[in-house]
Order: sequence, then C-alpha cells, then structure tokens
Amino acid sequence: MGLLSKITNNNKQYNYILLAENFYLNNDKEKAISFYRRALEFTEEIGEYTSILYNIAEIYDELDYMEKSLYTYANIIKINPKEAGAYYGMAMIYEKMNDFDKALVYYHKAIDIDPNYDRAYYYSANIFDEKGNKDKAIEYYNKVIELAPNDYISYNNIGSIYEELGQYNKALEFIQKSLDLEPEYYKALFNMGVVSKALGDNKKALEYYYKVIDINPEYSYSFLNVSAIYIEENKYRETIDILTEGINHNPDAHDLYYNRACCYSLLNNDRKAISDLRKAVVLLPSIIEYIKTDKDFINLHENKDFIKLINR
Repeated sequence: MGLLSKITNNNKQYNYILLAENFYLNNDKEKAISFYRRALEFTEEIGEYTSILYNIAEIYDELDYMEKSLYTYANIIKINPKEAGAYYGMAMIYEKMNDFDKALVYYHKAIDIDPNYDRAYYYSANIFDEKGNKDKAIEYYNKVIELAPNDYISYNNIGSIYEELGQYNKALEFIQKSLDLEPEYYKALFNMGVVSKALGDNKKALEYYYKVIDINPEYSYSFLNVSAIYIEENKYRETIDILTEGINHNPDAHDLYYNRACCYSLLNNDRKAISDLRKAVVLLPSIIEYIKTDKDFINLHENKDFIKLINR
C-alpha cells in the first residue's frame, strides 16, 4: 500500500473512532458500535484492531448484549490467544449470566496467561466465597493482597469470612488492616460492628454502626443491626426512631419495616404494626411465612386485618 493510501486510511480510522467516542459520550451506544466497526475497516495494525474490539465488547456488555460481547471477546482471542484481558472479559460476562463455573474457568485462563492479574484473582475469590469454598476464597484474596498490597476491600473480605467462621481474632486482624488503609470504608466499619457484637460488646458495636450511618446512610443493614441491639435491650422507642431514620434513607428495605412492625406490636400499637407489615409484604411477599411464626406478633393473632394479611 502506498504512503498516500496509508495516510487516507489512518484519517478515516481516526475520524470513525472520534465519531464512535462522541456517540458513546452522548449515550448513543448502538451508534458508537457502528462507527467503531467502520473504523475496523481502515485498521491494519493488530494492536489497534484489538483495542477497538475491546471497546465494542465492553459496550455490548453495557447494553446487556451478552452473547455479542462474548462473541467479540472470542474474536480477540482468535487474533491473539494470549490476550488475558479477553478471557477476563468473558469471565465477567459469564459471571453476570450467573454461570459461575464457566466464569471461574475463564478467570483462570486469564491468570494462566498473566499470573499478576489481581482482578482475576479477586473475582475468583468472590465466586469461591459465594459457593461456600471459604478456604479457597481466603487463598485467592491473599493472592490479591500479595499483588496489590493496598487492596483494602480484599482485607475486609477475608475478615468477613473469618467472622462467618467464628474466628473473631483473625477477623479483627484483617478488618483492622482494611481500615488502616481506608479508615472510612463503610463495610469494614460495619464488620467491626458485627464482630464486636459477636464478642458481646454492644456499646462498641453501636459505635461502629453509627459511624457507618454517618458515612453511608443508604447502607440499610447498619440501621437493622442497631435496631436488633435495641430490641434485645428492650429499647423499643429508640428502635422505632432508628428504624424510621433508616426507612427515610432506604424506603425499599423490607427488613426495616418488619423490625419496626415488631416494635409497634410489642408496644400494642396494632394499627402501625400492621401498616408496616403490609409494606414489608409488598416489598418481599415471602416474608409472610416469617410473620406467621414470629412471637412478636402473638398479640395480633385475633386482629382481622392481621389475619387477612397472612392469609392473602
């Protein structure tokens, strides 16, 4: 190809990429893909061609066109079987499709090519955790920390697993390391509250939960756990206050309505208890089975509105 043709092709490629990026920034992702494909027609350099395919695959992912995204990543692998990022991209798609076994296969393919691919280890660890393989999850999170020592989320996740296993000292060690790196990481503060509660220190647990509420009031579990402590301590008025605050920030949190209903019932405010139970049921219909057996609602068993609610 002559020099003039190369310059012309480069200009066309550049213009189509520019158009694709503008359409993407204006949230017209279909058109962005169209112009990236036009750019491919004028792209000869393999690295540039692959980069454009990555853009297309990622946009398909954003549009939830999973099969098209997988197909595009597969094309990248055909061009260069050593593209760890393409295997990683396929793993992410399979994970979104809830095919966790296949996701693990592709995360491992990425790791085989690039043993320093810390995100592939991280998401593999998440899957192992979800599948109940706690030892493997801890192993992989530790690998993430080895590769990315400032990954405060992985420290917290290890701590959370140790908390689930009842190994509270180890849990505190790793959660504290997370907070040393990021003092306002709300999930680590929350987990400190969980461990403190498990160790019998309600006061310290409340301190941590209230810190989370200050930092991230949209994290409804903090309000829920504060309410559980107050209910345990028979502080029903305080429970109602914190749950009301939580509901104001999290109007779709069924468990906050449920716990507030428990308090209203224990305080013999049947009308408000049933009102909150209705809201909880709308948000999570299966919660009716819990309502039927919860002793906090014994005093409502003769109430016709309650009977109607649980027999709907």
